[in-house]
Amino acid sequence: MFPAIQPIRQRIFALVNAAVALSVLLGVVLFVNRNQMPEGFAGFLALRITVKNLILSSLFVFVWLVVFRQFSLSRPWPAKPFLSELTLVSKACTVASAFALIFPLTSHGGTFTMRILIWFLPISIMACMCGRLAARGVAPRVARFFNGRHDLIIVGTGPRAAALYDHLREPQYGSSRVLGFVDSPNGHVVPNAIQKQMLGTLEDLEGILMKQPVDEVLITLPVKSCYDQIQTAIQTCEQAGVEAKYFSDVFALSLAHAELETDDEHFVALKMVPDDYRVLVKRAIDIAGSLCGLLLAAPLMLVVAAAIKLASPGPVFFAQERYGFNKHKFRMYKFRTMTENAERLQASLESLNEAQGPVFKIRNDPRITPIGRVLRKTSLDELPQLLNVLKGEMSLVGPRPLPLRDVARFDKGSLMRRFSVRPGLTCLWQINGRSQTQFDRWIQLDLEYIDTWSLALDLKILSKTLPAVIAGSGAQ
Repeated sequence: MFPAIQPIRQRIFALVNAAVALSVLLGVVLFVNRNQMPEGFAGFLALRITVKNLILSSLFVFVWLVVFRQFSLSRPWPAKPFLSELTLVSKACTVASAFALIFPLTSHGGTFTMRILIWFLPISIMACMCGRLAARGVAPRVARFFNGRHDLIIVGTGPRAAALYDHLREPQYGSSRVLGFVDSPNGHVVPNAIQKQMLGTLEDLEGILMKQPVDEVLITLPVKSCYDQIQTAIQTCEQAGVEAKYFSDVFALSLAHAELETDDEHFVALKMVPDDYRVLVKRAIDIAGSLCGLLLAAPLMLVVAAAIKLASPGPVFFAQERYGFNKHKFRMYKFRTMTENAERLQASLESLNEAQGPVFKIRNDPRITPIGRVLRKTSLDELPQLLNVLKGEMSLVGPRPLPLRDVARFDKGSLMRRFSVRPGLTCLWQINGRSQTQFDRWIQLDLEYIDTWSLALDLKILSKTLPAVIAGSGAQ
């Protein structure tokens, strides 16, 4: 399996594994208790959907996913024949089903008995196999739909690079786009198709990664003769925060996490941040948090919208292109806090810039409206970004998205590493002074977040954001 659609396929299979487990468990419970439902299925379930059962079910799904991952069953394609996969699925279901003992042990009404577990195990094995077979047909189409375009650079111009390029042009990898090739002169004949797409030498790689969005760099240089060049390419990708993949062998890493992906060939993925079940949990938190936030804040947002409309001419919302994950552009939404022609006026105000580094900040910006100052002080202008979070363009926690103007002034490849995660509504910078924080410290906090990311850190930042917003610390 080559890049581009691999991560989303893994998540599709994880979703299928979880859905099968829950569906079979619910189906067996209903079947075994079919004679004890005087009020029908709906009434039976209504009495048993409790906080305790929801927590236990969530833990059951979590354990199920972890066990299947440990048995290497989160990969889209089996590494062994059908019977070998069936054996693995049987083992995984048996181990994961052991956790289901918690249901009869905590069931006080006799709804969940050991009889249910006896039925559950064989049915779950068959259902998982059927689910996996079905997912193999659906996953490629779904992956291409959700992934969108996946931009790649190939390091190398030899036979392996040419074979990989041809492979990526096959229909199933339609979402992958090879931006071009990077290689240093080494005397071998380069095919015409590759010559036309040369982006530069290995020394140019850092500048290339700074100038355009790149999702992955695929290193195809021969290990024995190009060890130093491969090491250089890896270090460049690490500094720029771009995921790299190379064939076989292991090299010295300083920041990335190595994961072996075994499908068509041995590929090692150098990920700048972990890409496991925690990413699914983070996304689930983002969806739940943004939905709840939008519902709870809806009345307040209507009041803010009315106040903006009455206070000054112009639209209620302000949409601006920002750089997001892997430096892909997206439109970020805010409540308008400036005059209608604010962006056109910025060029004339550049000489008043008070911020260090590439960012633009003026403490008493003449473009900000009176109502806009209140919205910025209270951070209410950021509420529409919950839509960006819901769409998957942002996360609740992550480095703040920067305007195109600021990123164009970055002068170091290492600054690009902040784009190796999705931007967020809040981050360490948000709870450590915000606008009062100097640019170098701001970047340091962003990279500290990326290097030490965990779900616990996200929850810690979220818990400290509201007090910081209420206090208005560092806001302009």
